[in-house]
Amino acid sequence: MTTDGFTTCLWFDGQAEEAAHYYVSIFTNSSVGNVTRYTEAGPGPAGSVVTVEFTVNGQKFVGLNGGPQFTFNEAISFQIDCADQAEVDHYWNKLIDGGGEPGPCGWLKDKYGLSWQVVPTELTEMITDPDQEKAARAMKAMLSMGKLDLAALREAYDGE
Repeated sequence: MTTDGFTTCLWFDGQAEEAAHYYVSIFTNSSVGNVTRYTEAGPGPAGSVVTVEFTVNGQKFVGLNGGPQFTFNEAISFQIDCADQAEVDHYWNKLIDGGGEPGPCGWLKDKYGLSWQVVPTELTEMITDPDQEKAARAMKAMLSMGKLDLAALREAYDGE
């Protein structure tokens, strides 16, 4: 195995190249790489995209136009650790834009059905605090939210 880590393959139904450009537009340190197209040998129409390589925030992906047989579900999600509320808002709004769906506790689905968790890193510190009362208040607040509100989480954590 090479030392370059893993490449995540995402199965799409004809939107792999569109999705790659969409994700690259949202995250820094991102780019679209090689695009493989069908030839006359098929099985897809000659010239249509089979796969597209792309990197999002340094993570390698391959988008595969595999067809309608498989779709994304919440069993797999990507967690975005955010430094502050501005980052939470940025990623949440960009990933919801164009047909995404908000979910509970910082989760959402983008317009392709891929699940994301948009989480302020400070929340992890709160819910793992040795003070069980503080941790419980933060957890209870998080469980009541869709998009996470860092100020409200801090208030709950502090008992305000």
